[in-house]
Parts: sequence; C-alpha cells; structure tokens
Amino acid sequence: MTTHSATTGRLRTRAAVFACVAAAALILDQGTKALAQSFLSETHAVRVIPGLLSLRLVHNPGASLGMGSSATWLISLFALVACCALAWLALRTVSMRWTVLLALAFSGALGNLIDRVAYADGFLNGKVVDFLDYGWSVGNVADVFLVLAGAGIVLLIARNEPLTAKDLEARAASSDADAAEAEAAGADTDGSDTDKEEHAQR
Repeated sequence: MTTHSATTGRLRTRAAVFACVAAAALILDQGTKALAQSFLSETHAVRVIPGLLSLRLVHNPGASLGMGSSATWLISLFALVACCALAWLALRTVSMRWTVLLALAFSGALGNLIDRVAYADGFLNGKVVDFLDYGWSVGNVADVFLVLAGAGIVLLIARNEPLTAKDLEARAASSDADAAEAEAAGADTDGSDTDKEEHAQR
C-alpha cells in the first residue's frame, strides 16, 4: 500500500510538472505570436543581432524551412499524433528530466498546431505565425522549444537515462549483472593468487 501510494504521488508530481511546463511554454509561444502580429510587418525586418537574428512576420503554411507547404493538413495531422504520443510517454515516464523535455516538445508541437487550426480556412490548413528570422530560416518560440527538447532527448538517450519503469528495471538488472560478473572475476583472481602461493610453498 505504501509503495503504491508513493508511486501514485510521484506520478501526480510529474503530471503537475508536465502541465505547468507545457502551459507556461504554450502561453509564451502564443503571447509572442500575438505580439508579432500586432507590431511586426511582413515587409520590414527589425534587426536584433546584425547578421544573426531579425524580427519579421511570416505566415508559414509548411514546416521548417517552408517544407511541405502544399500538404499543410498532413503536417497538422502529424502534429496532432505527435502531441498524443508525447502526452502518453509523459504518463509512462519515471524520470523528471524526461517529463520536462516531453512537456517542452508537447508545447512546441501544440503551439504550431493551434495556429494551423485557428487560422484555417479549410481542413487543418492554417498558417503558422513565424517571426524569428535567422537569415536562413524563420521560426517562432514553439520551434525553439522543439529544438531544445530534441537536443535534450538526444543527450538523455546518450546518457542512457531510463524513460519508463521497464527501462529502469532493465538498467538495474544490467548493473546487478555487471556487479556479479565483477565479483566473480575478483573471486577467480583471488583463487589464482592462492594457487600461486601454494605452488610457491611447495
């Protein structure tokens, strides 16, 4: 009972963290997009860091770098599936690090999906509000969250950070196996040393 209560408590904590991070990121994304539409122009760029970053309003029907502009509805469906998958993974994870990164990825995908729904004149074909002009691409805050989440997820995978309880158990089993193997190797070494000493005495 105590173990079940502790597990439920940790799940609720992770769910609360996921909801708070996702909500804060989503508010920041939608808020900056609203400001961009109010104060920026599609014809005039505002330089922030010369040669690196400008602010310019762009309504993008496609994905990153304008790809898939003729299949906006398909990108929207993919984003919807991604949001569902990320929420499902967030419910299964046992790691707070994974929870935060999944929340960032969820808010990024949902932020752009909201644009495609809110500004649609057909089936999920609305254009995403972009305003961060890097010279080679124009994006928004949701894209920044997606990039940060992607980089963080790659790092967690490289560090072998357990995602689910099953992964955690597998990692523990692997550690136990390594410890047993090391102990056995140590025992073999001790036995060999003893044999050498007995042989020397003879």
